Amino acid sequence: MAQVLEFKLPDLGEGLTEAEIVRWLVEVGDVVAIDQPVVEVETAKAMVEVPCPYGGVVTARFGEEGTELPVGSPLLTVAVGSPTADTGAETEGSGNVLVGYGTGAPPARRRRVRRMAADVVTSVADAPAAAPAPAAAPAPAPAPAAETRGRDDGPVPVISPLVRRLARENGLELRELTGSGRDGLILRADVEQALRAAATLEATTQEATLLPPATFPTTTTTTTTTTNIDGVTRTPLRGIRGAVADKLSRSRREIPDATCWVDADATELMRTRAAMNAAGGPKISVLALLARICTAALTRFPELNSSVDMDAREVVRFDRVHLGFAAQTERGLVVPVVRDAHVRNTEALSAEFARLTEAARTGALTPADLTGGTFTLNNYGVFGVDGSTPIINHPEAAMLGVGRIVPKPWVHEGELAVRQVVQLSLTFDHRVCDGGTAGGFLRYVADCVEQPAVLLRNL
Repeated sequence: MAQVLEFKLPDLGEGLTEAEIVRWLVEVGDVVAIDQPVVEVETAKAMVEVPCPYGGVVTARFGEEGTELPVGSPLLTVAVGSPTADTGAETEGSGNVLVGYGTGAPPARRRRVRRMAADVVTSVADAPAAAPAPAAAPAPAPAPAAETRGRDDGPVPVISPLVRRLARENGLELRELTGSGRDGLILRADVEQALRAAATLEATTQEATLLPPATFPTTTTTTTTTTNIDGVTRTPLRGIRGAVADKLSRSRREIPDATCWVDADATELMRTRAAMNAAGGPKISVLALLARICTAALTRFPELNSSVDMDAREVVRFDRVHLGFAAQTERGLVVPVVRDAHVRNTEALSAEFARLTEAARTGALTPADLTGGTFTLNNYGVFGVDGSTPIINHPEAAMLGVGRIVPKPWVHEGELAVRQVVQLSLTFDHRVCDGGTAGGFLRYVADCVEQPAVLLRNL
């Protein structure tokens, strides 16, 4: 006899209390394996595929696409078969809720779940009525590695919902593509190549109707507006915009911050980067060099790699540097986090910045990519501005801001010269340190910018 288990919307990350259903990946009656993604949801921080910790037959779904559900509310119910001697299937789930967080079910166990699928389908009728509207289960659906619903001529080898979304938003028929992935799997690069080819053939018409291949389509549900008769437009603070508003308001409300700044001659830093890139190998970004300088400075001034626990009235200092960096996307401002930045060299930092920036651009960041930061680097120079007074990314204790690097008159070795100048600003929590520590940190950063060889002292 099958047992019907209810899977609730899990906690998707710190500070997140709800998520919006973007797309269901399974139908009622589909057979799901343990840790198979069943729904794509959008939180205030990222687009997330939520896997089901149970293996069995989907008997009910809760919420239509576009519906916002609070954490802890039912997502779906699954009919799970009892253990049998010949299958070794188990009724308990893996305990996992997010793709990429690991799995408690080895591949062999997953295969056993698929083999028992037919038995579970036939036993759904005997399951207790735990779901509001359990459906009669049809024949088992194919394995979840390909999109098959509504197709009569074979499966489309696509796994990623973002690939399906990109194709759907641009009117591209996936069945016409040949995948470059393993076993013909259609990848994002295949879709982008097809879109570029279409744009080349019909440049005069398609450029106005197709999304650029490198652009992630913005969902309309997060930008709903209401205009009243007086011509006043009201935009709900929800999604990323709402999360940013809450975070910044809390920072201003709870953290007594102060800001100090200094101009630095970045000419030698830019020459050093040019020399590193001319030597061959992966390109080193300016952001990676600044990040390496930050981690070296935090080694000397660890007070700034901390947080304040007011309930315990303690300053909590961290031994590891998880470096956040501000990234502007079409969906709003996000702060991806580079884990263990203090043990990465400039090449590894460049690669991780590139990976996270691409994930932010495509909306593929996970909650794990966006949480757990201990210090933030904010390069607002990309917006063409020189200075700013950053708001601390609560609950961190400090943020380093970097303006644009531009030619300016500068006294160099006693003579007036044109040099590459940048303004650096540090906003810090005055509870964790005083101005002497903050000034020492900022001065060390400026010294490394002006003389990159200073970094060698810490290597």
